[in-house]
Amino acid sequence: MTVEDIKNKIAKPVTTFRAGGFRPTHTIEESWLGKVYAFHEDEELPTDKHGDLMLPLAQFYLPNLPYVHPNIKKTKLITVFISQALPEQLEPMGDRWMIREYEDLDGITIKNIDHPDSFLKPFPLQVDFQEQDFPLWDGGGLSIDMESEILKLEDEGIIDDYFDISEHVYDHKIGGYPSFCQSGIGDAEGFGEGFQFVFQISSDEKVNLNVVDSGSLMFAKNSETKQWSLYYDFY
Repeated sequence: MTVEDIKNKIAKPVTTFRAGGFRPTHTIEESWLGKVYAFHEDEELPTDKHGDLMLPLAQFYLPNLPYVHPNIKKTKLITVFISQALPEQLEPMGDRWMIREYEDLDGITIKNIDHPDSFLKPFPLQVDFQEQDFPLWDGGGLSIDMESEILKLEDEGIIDDYFDISEHVYDHKIGGYPSFCQSGIGDAEGFGEGFQFVFQISSDEKVNLNVVDSGSLMFAKNSETKQWSLYYDFY
């Protein structure tokens, strides 16, 4: 297997996001970090298991994005909420984190609902597209067979190491591969049987978001059950 064969097999497209840098319009077509203003008519900020308001973490409007993961191809809007005290890794959704997913925007309205104690700084998101995101080497999503093919290229002196042929996107993103800080759990079954990595929200100084110590929140979805899973790690 050649270098190009390997790159073509493992590379995945990705939509990336960067906070700020333009004047927002506050329309439904914008994506945000640190703010959610798109709600169904009967919805408010969710509460956690202690009855405290969850933080509005992110809002993603999907129809105008250059790439959307297949597991959310029918989705038009996603909003994300999380407790101030992070949930446990792989903790089921509901008690301390929540994703609201909308396939239909009927009944969605803009509400100016602020969390009174949120430490997050709201910013609209600039959107970009990258054709190729590659998995991290240690548990980042490479199969055992593909690792063997890459090691063959190293043994033959065609490449020095995997980093010669790969580049990983660490940004906020939809698609691609998760940005593990420690040994990873892959991009599929590690999140739970039938789950696939879909998007991540990374630590961001501008937004005042620090996932413990420069980590990322990584979200996966089960295409059959439609359930979501959350994993994170940090340095």
